[in-house]
Amino acid sequence: MRKVLLGLGLGLVLGSASWGSAVTLTVDCGAGTGFDLCKAGVNRWAKQTGNSAKFFESPNNSGDHLGVIQQQLAAKSSDIDVYLLDIVWPGLLVNQLVDLKTKVPAAEVNRHFKGIVDANTVDGKLVSLPWFTDAGLLYYRTDLLKKYGYSAPPKTWAELMTMAQKVQAGERGANPQFAGYVWQGRNYEGLTCDALEWVSSFGGGTIVDASGKVTINNPKAAAALDMAAGWINTISPKGVTTYGEEEARGIFQSGNALFMRNWPYAWANGQSDDSKVKGKIAVAPLPAGPGGKPAAALGGWNMGVNLYSKNQDAAISLIRYMTGPAEQKIRAIEGSYNPTIQTLYRDPAILKANPFFGSLYSVFTSAVARPSGPTKAKYNQVSQAFANSVTDVLTGKAKGQAAVAKLSTDLARIKGRSW
Repeated sequence: MRKVLLGLGLGLVLGSASWGSAVTLTVDCGAGTGFDLCKAGVNRWAKQTGNSAKFFESPNNSGDHLGVIQQQLAAKSSDIDVYLLDIVWPGLLVNQLVDLKTKVPAAEVNRHFKGIVDANTVDGKLVSLPWFTDAGLLYYRTDLLKKYGYSAPPKTWAELMTMAQKVQAGERGANPQFAGYVWQGRNYEGLTCDALEWVSSFGGGTIVDASGKVTINNPKAAAALDMAAGWINTISPKGVTTYGEEEARGIFQSGNALFMRNWPYAWANGQSDDSKVKGKIAVAPLPAGPGGKPAAALGGWNMGVNLYSKNQDAAISLIRYMTGPAEQKIRAIEGSYNPTIQTLYRDPAILKANPFFGSLYSVFTSAVARPSGPTKAKYNQVSQAFANSVTDVLTGKAKGQAAVAKLSTDLARIKGRSW
């Protein structure tokens, strides 16, 4: 399969090595389950171009990952040529990454979803190219829903609570560790994503709106946070406030949970040969709050070139290949990573490997963006303040209304006269 895929568009991306003699690029390939897939893709490019590559395995926590990048760029280090960038980082790093606008053909850029390209564009500069997109999803055990008389996954949070309580009570006789619902409750960027979904699904806005106005202090946002706090020690383990994506996945994949909130990558892992839930899981949109509609946080990662790299031309060639159709197809099939290229959602091989890509297409194309656009370089402070406030509610230190009122004041102080 790979030999066929590598023929897709490589002539445009690779051509002859216009940067002269062979070089060795150092590439940030992230961490966790995606590291090996990234490494394999980079090595395919290196083999085609006669270059070589070394790899940087970043911290698994996205906040720590950002910290490493900021530290290196502040020192004008050329040690890493290509960085992986979360969808909310372009505004933070715009002045230290190569502007790709005149270096990548417009037709190549335009095959990606416009909203994701827009998120990678800051002050007219194309900071990075879309690599894969993400949106929060609800995973569930099909066998257990059927066992307890349910014909479909929950459409509302109230339904999820009812189902989770019933199934958890029934399963704990044989498995005392069984949980109704696992999610990302640790105080980090993942909690910002989960909590944004709760708030948005209640009709409580997006923390800061597109105009830059702080909107979090409202009753619907407060009610959403109180709801989530009510899950702890009922349908979710007390330890959920220490979970990231992998902790939640580990519990669900070992057969110890009914529902899980996670990103699309968890599908391929859940269907692997060593998964105890292989063939017993499905995916649906996250539930809606009272009078609201389902909301999925927009995630995804992108590739940018270090402004201080000594191998910029080769690095640009690499990211054009890695974000192109050949590599995105491989990653979708082998790792359930959502393409950012629209036409790949009609690819039969991709849809066979990931049946939900087609049925949940609208979830990915209408996902709710975190407020990194309006808050620009201050987004990291906004996200941390939000996650801190949510943590206070989840751990019982504050009720929802008090938390969002204090957060609104904190965000006004962070904003100052402008973002």
